[in-house]
Amino acid sequence: MAEAGVRMAEPGDAAEIARIQVTTWQSAYSEMLPPAVLAGLDNSIAEQEWRGTITDGPATVLVAEEGRWTVGFCAAGIAPESEVASADGALPEDAATTALISALLVEPRWGRRGHGGRLLATIGRRLAEQGATRGITWAPEADSASLSFFRSVDWSPDGTVRTLDAGGSPLREMRLTGPLDFEFKHD
Repeated sequence: MAEAGVRMAEPGDAAEIARIQVTTWQSAYSEMLPPAVLAGLDNSIAEQEWRGTITDGPATVLVAEEGRWTVGFCAAGIAPESEVASADGALPEDAATTALISALLVEPRWGRRGHGGRLLATIGRRLAEQGATRGITWAPEADSASLSFFRSVDWSPDGTVRTLDAGGSPLREMRLTGPLDFEFKHD
């Protein structure tokens, strides 16, 4: 394997991040999202949104590289109250120190090479240095790959679910939570 690493994203990475997002969603979510939703994904709009996030926040964005290729990315930051609240709107005591992993994607052709783990470990360290004490993320209930990945770092569902409108079709997601000092368990 070529040299692999993780670094902070720069505005010039926005096009590759958008391409990875669209490519990965069209591949990995083809059975979860309606074809019209996947066909409507627009690289140029996604690129603008990622450029804004990279330059203005609120999330920190990292990219994974292998050799000269950008192969994945992760975006995370302190969770908004709406993301960490329970179904009845109550906030946990650690709401102000809970981080949200809002995106973690590795392009499928680069999968199972440790890039997701490196991204998660790096963002976990950065979040802990900023005062975060635990993390959360949302994953579709039908996304067995993401659920398995997060379970491998001792993250588990906390009982909170939400249903999103995915182009007129419901997409049920579960919230997972866990520590930021990641230890990977390999099967």
